[in-house]
Amino acid sequence: MNPPAHSPVLAAEPGTGGILLWVVLPYVSLAVFVLGHIWRYRYDKFGWTTRSSQLYERRLLRIGSPMFHFGILIVLLGHIGGLLVPKSWTEALGIGEHAYHVSAVLLGTVAGVATVGGLAILVYRRRTVGPVFSATTRNDKAMYVALSVTIALGLSATVAANLVGGGYDYRETISPWFRSLFSFTPDPALMAGAPLLFRLHALSALLLFAFWPFTRLVHMLTAPLGYLTRPYIVYRSRDTRLGARPPRRGWERVGS
Repeated sequence: MNPPAHSPVLAAEPGTGGILLWVVLPYVSLAVFVLGHIWRYRYDKFGWTTRSSQLYERRLLRIGSPMFHFGILIVLLGHIGGLLVPKSWTEALGIGEHAYHVSAVLLGTVAGVATVGGLAILVYRRRTVGPVFSATTRNDKAMYVALSVTIALGLSATVAANLVGGGYDYRETISPWFRSLFSFTPDPALMAGAPLLFRLHALSALLLFAFWPFTRLVHMLTAPLGYLTRPYIVYRSRDTRLGARPPRRGWERVGS
């Protein structure tokens, strides 16, 4: 029986372009991601913020923001599980390939639709509400474009491979390649057998991670832990007995 088309056995040896894309670029992106956050935290602490625009408009924000954050959280958790957890581990837990595939496609599709819908509302709000648009910088616009392209490619790859095509098991190619980066034994040949949309999605994600530290997305990596140890702020009312007295009505006598 011939191996499937996505099997690493049939993957061609990577050329210079494959090494640059699947070995050099991932490490450059990771280095910029880590060092960029360190630089941003040291030299731009006051800029480490989402620059909230809630004061300008709330109705669309109340709809789009929860949708986007819920969807993107599920998408990130799904990517972490799918890329970092080997296929043999889920099979050892009794989760077969069919059950994993069905649950991943259903949950990923719901999360992807919520993410795209929420992002569309947020972009529409930022473009049509005057004060919000005025507060949008060029950096914000570039960030929205990079984020939208990455999400659109990921959702398109899922739909094309699993809902339209005959299915694709990325845990036999993309996941081992991703894990090989952290063991410093990168295997770019694994990516040669991946469908085009999956490779484009991976490249757009690498570029997004390199751009991440210099955008408002940095707020996703912080938590208000300082509030747990911050001392209380004590408010006291004005005490008229401590040298202060209410003004008297009428004229004050000046001199003796």
